[in-house]
Amino acid sequence: MSGHGFHVHGPHDHAVEHAAGHGHDKFSGNIAVTTAILATIGALFGYQGGATQNDAAMFKNNAAIAKTEAANRWNYYQAKSNKQNLAELAMTLPNVDPEKYRADVARYKSEKEEIKKEAESWEAKSHEWDRKSDTVLHQHHQWALATTAEQIAIALAAITLLTNRRWLLLSTYAVAAAGIALGAFAWLHVDPLGALFGAAAH
Repeated sequence: MSGHGFHVHGPHDHAVEHAAGHGHDKFSGNIAVTTAILATIGALFGYQGGATQNDAAMFKNNAAIAKTEAANRWNYYQAKSNKQNLAELAMTLPNVDPEKYRADVARYKSEKEEIKKEAESWEAKSHEWDRKSDTVLHQHHQWALATTAEQIAIALAAITLLTNRRWLLLSTYAVAAAGIALGAFAWLHVDPLGALFGAAAH
């Protein structure tokens, strides 16, 4: 084994290498530092995006489990209803003591109420897990957009460095700032479009 690892070069790597070849070029040095910072921010955003995606999948799975439990309770409820109906029917048959089945009917009614509460509780849990999953999935999309913005900013920084077009640096900062803003919204659980349209509606 030679000990050499596999390494993928990103735009910020090229920027750093280019700046190293122009050690006294302050502009190149600034670009290299900027791309390194943006790459770090993008990596953090990417990590948060992956974490929220995993959370959304876990919450959706919990919702499915709760929904299955609710369905099982409703099936049990239906079985008790069938038994209650049979007992009520038996009470109307000739030559049958209705008191013999009256207690069964009352018991089935009582058991059904308890089963109904359990079923509704599981349904509520399922809806709550679904709501949490949707919320976190939306947050994941915000992190993904923020990560993409930082990646675009890094690419713009690399182009700026290679072409020496200083006006492109403004575009780099603008896109990077937009990405950081999206990341802040995701961190604070704020939907900027929802807030904007909500304010417009009022």
